[in-house]
Amino acid sequence: MSVRVINLGLPKTGTTTLAVALEKAGLVVADFRLRRGSCPDKAIAGSFVARQLYDGYYGSGDPLQRLGSIDALTEISVLNQTYCLWPQTDFGLIEALRNHHPDLRFVASWRAPQDVAQSMLRWSDLGTDRLPRGNVPGLPRGYGETRLQRVQWVTQHYAFLDRLFAGDPRYLCYDTAAPDAPRRIEAHLGLSLPWWGRANENRSA
Repeated sequence: MSVRVINLGLPKTGTTTLAVALEKAGLVVADFRLRRGSCPDKAIAGSFVARQLYDGYYGSGDPLQRLGSIDALTEISVLNQTYCLWPQTDFGLIEALRNHHPDLRFVASWRAPQDVAQSMLRWSDLGTDRLPRGNVPGLPRGYGETRLQRVQWVTQHYAFLDRLFAGDPRYLCYDTAAPDAPRRIEAHLGLSLPWWGRANENRSA
């Protein structure tokens, strides 16, 4: 068993929806954290996906060194008081994934940047505190508090991915809200999705 697909999309773009859909399709999924109840490797259960990716990258050179028991990684960043890790923005780490795992598939969950920026503002303290204080790649400390700044950051992240993966059939960027999103993911990954909907939806006003 080995990782089949990694989502390079940003938080609040439907990452949890993708996680639920892939779990219902029978895959072992890690979404943000390697959950203790579902992670087959108890030695890394409870840790953050991002931490494991960087430990592998700066250890053996292979970011998936210790993640062989997982099929899909659907949310790979972490931003809290201890960690500010964004593997989906890291050219070197992504290139290491491509070079070490030529059969690995990548997706990027996407929503309109204005919607993502607004959702980040409403999600806990992500837009009001963690992003402005986090020194996130592409969003230095002191930026990210306004909607315009978040929109610019989101927009350029996907431009970065488009440039990096230009012409690479292993990569798929999809609009989470598009009616054909599940069909495109199915074709890209060679599997059937029995469910597609909205998970972890932000219902606050």
